[in-house]
Amino acid sequence: MGYETNCVYIMCSLDNKVLYTGVTNNLIRRVYEHRQGEGSGFVKKYKVYKLVYFECGGDIMTAINREKQIKAGSRAAKEKLIASLNSEWSDLAKDWY
Repeated sequence: MGYETNCVYIMCSLDNKVLYTGVTNNLIRRVYEHRQGEGSGFVKKYKVYKLVYFECGGDIMTAINREKQIKAGSRAAKEKLIASLNSEWSDLAKDWY
């Protein structure tokens, strides 16, 4: 699986209290931007630097629709989704940089 494709991702603050759901066509670049505090004011304010979930593949409209579906869900639904892939809530990008 390549990371330079359409991806939906969830990042969280270091204390796991704040979640951010986004979509990108280059996950490695976007995670790096998060860690640099680039992008939305939300990212900078809440320091959502830890990648805890992602899905890649498909066209951009599929990714955008999936992002909307995840965002519309409850916090509990997002936590369940994260736990399905990453039960420890580890930083999935910790070794990328």
